[in-house]
Amino acid sequence: MTVDEQKKQIRKEIKILKSRLSVEEKQIRSRQILEKLAQNEAFIQAKTVMLYWAMDDEVQTQEFICNWAAKKKILLPCVTGNVMILKQFISIEQMQLGESFGIPEPTGEEFTDYASIDVIVVPGVAFDRQNNRMGRGKAFYDKFLRNITAKKIGVCFGFQLFGNVPTDPFDVKMDLVITE
Repeated sequence: MTVDEQKKQIRKEIKILKSRLSVEEKQIRSRQILEKLAQNEAFIQAKTVMLYWAMDDEVQTQEFICNWAAKKKILLPCVTGNVMILKQFISIEQMQLGESFGIPEPTGEEFTDYASIDVIVVPGVAFDRQNNRMGRGKAFYDKFLRNITAKKIGVCFGFQLFGNVPTDPFDVKMDLVITE
């Protein structure tokens, strides 16, 4: 089986497992994961944090983002065409539906001072115990993270953590993966 076939199979398996989670279960597990993130030393020390506004099947970050926005500079990805850019999250009122995935994105100026980012919290379809990450297949995060020195922390539900996930040379490793 090729790497692409293996990735396709894992994506299919994870999609089924995610579909079995109730909204309540997803919220409970997400809070457990994000409580661990909030206790992580790199996160505690961070002044600028890149998070993500969660899709329905991901670790739910919306409440976490709103709670931390007054204490840290929170950046969120915005997808424009084939490129991921960053904008600062100010408030829910300053969000609009993004053009690519229908995910709310901040309005305002593009953030380009990548060197000032301390921590990046990254979603994924699957991770492994060596901190490899497998995304949805569009490579938005891999392209973006390639030249960024910030600490990269993957977050996922426990069933998304494998012994090994198939990787390609361009896949960017995480520094840490947090599950519930």
